[in-house]
Amino acid sequence: MGEFTIELANPRGFCAGVDRAIEIVERALELYGAPIYVRHEVVHNRYVVRNLKEKGAVFVEELEEIPDDSTVIFSAHGVARVVQNAAAGRELRVLDATCPLVTKVHTEVSRYGREGRTVILVGHAGHPEVEGTMGQATGVLHLVESVEDIDNLNIPAGTPLAYVTQTTLSVDDTAKILKRLRERFPEIEGPRRDDICYATQNRQDAVRAIAERCDVVFVVGSATSSNSNRLRELAAQTGARAFLVDGAEDIDKKVLEGVHRVGLTAGASAPEILVDEVVKELQALGGSLITVSSPLDEGVSFSLPVELRH
Repeated sequence: MGEFTIELANPRGFCAGVDRAIEIVERALELYGAPIYVRHEVVHNRYVVRNLKEKGAVFVEELEEIPDDSTVIFSAHGVARVVQNAAAGRELRVLDATCPLVTKVHTEVSRYGREGRTVILVGHAGHPEVEGTMGQATGVLHLVESVEDIDNLNIPAGTPLAYVTQTTLSVDDTAKILKRLRERFPEIEGPRRDDICYATQNRQDAVRAIAERCDVVFVVGSATSSNSNRLRELAAQTGARAFLVDGAEDIDKKVLEGVHRVGLTAGASAPEILVDEVVKELQALGGSLITVSSPLDEGVSFSLPVELRH
C-alpha cells in the first residue's frame, strides 16, 4: 500500500441540534439520576447511544415501555402529537430534545392544516423525523420521496396546497423534486425559509468540494443516520468511491490500494473523537494529513429546556 494524503471536510460532525439533544440527556441524568428514558435513539449514532446507555439512559421505542413517574426525553427527530398527548396523559416528566429546526417544520405542517391546505411532505418513508412530522398534521398530508411520486399524486384541481421537507435530505435531489412540484402545482405555498437545515447544507457543500479531488471518501456516521447517508451518496455522485463507516474499525484496507488522496467527513450526529480515530488509522496505513483543522464553528446554538438551565 502506497502513501496517500488525507483531506478533512469542514464543517463536519456535530450540529447544534445534536449538541443540544445529547446535553439534554446528560443534564437530565445529573439532575434526576438514572434511569432516564429516551424514546428512540436520541441521535442516530451508535457510539453516542452506547455512551449514554453507560451513563444510565434507557432507550425505548414506545412510551408503554416506560414505568409511571419516570422522566422521558423525546429524540432530536421529534414525535407525533399522539405521543406528546400520551406522555402528558400519563403525567410523565417530559424533556423535549426535538431539534428546533424540526419543530419549525412541525409548526408549518400544523399551520397549513389549520388553513385548510393539503400538505405535501418531501421525505423518506419510515424515518423517525418523517413519522413525527406526519403525526403533527391537522389535515390531509401526502408523503413524496421522488419526482415520480409527484407525477402520481391524485389531488383534485383547485385544492389549496403547501409543502414542507424533511430537514436532512439531499439538497440537490430535493431541489429537483420541488421544481417538479411547482411545475405541477404552480399555486403551491412553501415555507418562507428552506426546511433543509443549515448543517445538512453546509456538510453537503463541504463533502462535494473534497470529493472532487479525492479517490476515496470516508463518511463517519451510522447506517441509520439520514444526513450521513446523503453525504456518502453525494461524494459518490461527485466521482469518488465513498464509504460510510461507524469508526476506525470499519476501514477496509483494500479500498486504499493505489489511492493518492482520501477525503474524510462526518455526519451531523458523529462525534469528532471518531474522526480523530479514523485519521490515526489512516495515518498508520500510510496517510499524511494535509491540514489539521478543528470542526468549523457555524455560529448556531440552541438553548436547553428551561428546567435544565443552571
